[in-house]
Amino acid sequence: MSRINLEQLRTFLSVVRMGGVGKAAQALHLTQPAVTTRIRNLEQSLAADLFDRTGAGLRLTKRGELLLRHAEQFEQLGELLERDVIDPSGTEGHLRLGVSETIAQCWLPEFIARLHEEFPKLEIEINVDISMTLRAGLLDREIDLAMLLGPISEYSVDNVDLPGFDLAWYRAAEQAKGKGGYFDRPVITYARNTRPYRELKAALFQREGPGIPLFPSSSLSACFRLVEAGLGVAALPRALGAGYVAQGKIVEFDPGWTPAPLRFSASYMGEPRSQMVTKAAQMAQDVAIEFERDK
Repeated sequence: MSRINLEQLRTFLSVVRMGGVGKAAQALHLTQPAVTTRIRNLEQSLAADLFDRTGAGLRLTKRGELLLRHAEQFEQLGELLERDVIDPSGTEGHLRLGVSETIAQCWLPEFIARLHEEFPKLEIEINVDISMTLRAGLLDREIDLAMLLGPISEYSVDNVDLPGFDLAWYRAAEQAKGKGGYFDRPVITYARNTRPYRELKAALFQREGPGIPLFPSSSLSACFRLVEAGLGVAALPRALGAGYVAQGKIVEFDPGWTPAPLRFSASYMGEPRSQMVTKAAQMAQDVAIEFERDK
């Protein structure tokens, strides 16, 4: 019997967890033929079929179920070795980050610098998008670590809480209060398919009544520019608005209420566990706490 290597077991686990060769190949950054070859070689080494290929999709055989238990034990041992023995400075790999724009405009540069210091050989790919898209990318294993409006309530996802962002109401510096207050102009806010948009819409209806138009935008920078131009008011993160206020472009105002702070998390898939991704999530929390403290 030929030797079994850890890459074959890792590929086997990925095919089982992802439910197919295609998604496993994407998660492992391999081609589908490469994944298929690894599985075939593993089956030849064991002289046993691991998957029943007679029906739709791949189903584990009895031998496959038995191997699954042993492969998970090997994986746990590998995690312990990675955690306790391997030097982080020698870690090579590819980390796919998904980041909310709020975080991207605040402490993301400090986080990337910290990552490079800890993992100098790590290749980092950054995708800035709305939280709904980042969540889907994480669950499809197209993203390794998502820093988004969270936490994600999925059994397969681990969440590390990040400090929230307080919101404040902003208007143009020269904007006068109208007969209907400051809400006689549109309210500029987060993109339509986001939680802050839904929560703000509900709060406006409850506190100010119907009829207030909302101007959603996927760009927070655009939101601030629209406020500066006097085209509306907005409830946006105070951490981002402070610079505009200091320049005299916009001012805060108090209508008697403010939307709840935005809650964020650093979220990643619990299996297969990557000590590098786990450590990166903890580093994100540390950097976010330092940013909250220093601001």
